[in-house]
Amino acid sequence: MFPLNAVLFPGISLPLRVFEDRYRALVRHLLTIEDPAERLFGSVAIREGYEVGDHGAQSLFRTGVRLQLTEVEENPDGTFDVIAVGRDRIQLDGLRAGSDYPVGQVTVLTEPRAQVTPEVAARARATFTAYRAMVSEIAEDPLSGDLPSDPEFLAWTLSAVAPLPMAERQQLLEATDAEERLVLVTDLLRGELEAMNVISSLPATEVARTRWSPN
Repeated sequence: MFPLNAVLFPGISLPLRVFEDRYRALVRHLLTIEDPAERLFGSVAIREGYEVGDHGAQSLFRTGVRLQLTEVEENPDGTFDVIAVGRDRIQLDGLRAGSDYPVGQVTVLTEPRAQVTPEVAARARATFTAYRAMVSEIAEDPLSGDLPSDPEFLAWTLSAVAPLPMAERQQLLEATDAEERLVLVTDLLRGELEAMNVISSLPATEVARTRWSPN
């Protein structure tokens, strides 16, 4: 397990700088697995606590993501620069310490293939397009490229790029299916738009965000 001060989503690539001993050990273990498709590890967001240090995470969310290690570069100082891709959601049932790195007992959560109403997907697209246009006037475009056509991946993409507090991002991760997730992210983005129309500035979550250390 690799707890982070961030909520991750399936289908999204994540660059990580791995420098702490326990997570360097985790990467070295994954590299011993011959099949790259089986180089999997889990991550959940830290509810309370820190990513690094002797005390580390004090409280974790139970729903997280299983990731596949796809690219690894070892640096001369023994740290790693890696890229991982979210595969699917997991439920953390328990966390066992005592080994070289945290080991979790997890259940892989099956994603239901709910039929997404075209109107729901269209509203989500329109809301994000309006949000994107407003943000792009004052900051970098929050999304590189076009929105995906597949409703399930659209829901994950909008969840990942929306500049929301951790608790709301966790809500999106825990949503039952793609339609529920699209309805929720649309409402949350509309709230951001309303706030930005009142105060012409970056969203409060963006203003407060600092460059986070991934471990």
